[in-house]
Amino acid sequence: MTPWLGLVVLLGSWSLGEWGAEACTCSPSHPQDAFCNSDIVIRAKVVGKKLVKEGPFGTLVYTIKQMKMYRGFTKMPHVQYIHTEASESLCGLKLEVNKYQYLLTGRVYDGKMYTGLCNFVERWDQLTLSQRKGLNYRYHLGCNCKIKSCYYLPCFVTSKNECLWTDMLSNFGYPGYQSKHYACIRQKGGYCSWYRGWAPPDKSIINATDP
Repeated sequence: MTPWLGLVVLLGSWSLGEWGAEACTCSPSHPQDAFCNSDIVIRAKVVGKKLVKEGPFGTLVYTIKQMKMYRGFTKMPHVQYIHTEASESLCGLKLEVNKYQYLLTGRVYDGKMYTGLCNFVERWDQLTLSQRKGLNYRYHLGCNCKIKSCYYLPCFVTSKNECLWTDMLSNFGYPGYQSKHYACIRQKGGYCSWYRGWAPPDKSIINATDP
């Protein structure tokens, strides 16, 4: 078993497979949490792949062309390969070669980047403008905040550093509006709240200039 499999529960996140394959169960995670809990966050294009004999079903090793790094400068400043389980039942990730740019997140073990269905992975052209801005600076500003999931009513925040995430209550399913358009940012007084991005409530905390 490769090292990243132990992260399935800890790093559960919406992804290309959303809820994964039959035997791969992922807990939903807001993109900001996925960003803050990942060692590596990059935008990249897959340019090759090969199957190597590691783990019970093998490991897929993707060769990538890194376009931009958002997180992980001290861990691995330049990523050339990403590793994932070959079997989708073990949360292995299937990516298209020489077709799309992807937003990729993952963990680093023994100098290698591992990712899978339970990590935040999405085609770059499918991300919203708010998500792209979040990757550039907003998510980082909210890493000291806590996003609290609400699966059924009533649910409440219990501390000033919490934002209540209610996407799972929507009839439209998940990922929802808060996932696509909001970041949980610390405001004046130390309180965390959802930020949509029109007018920054505190310019000393949030950069008013979009990247």
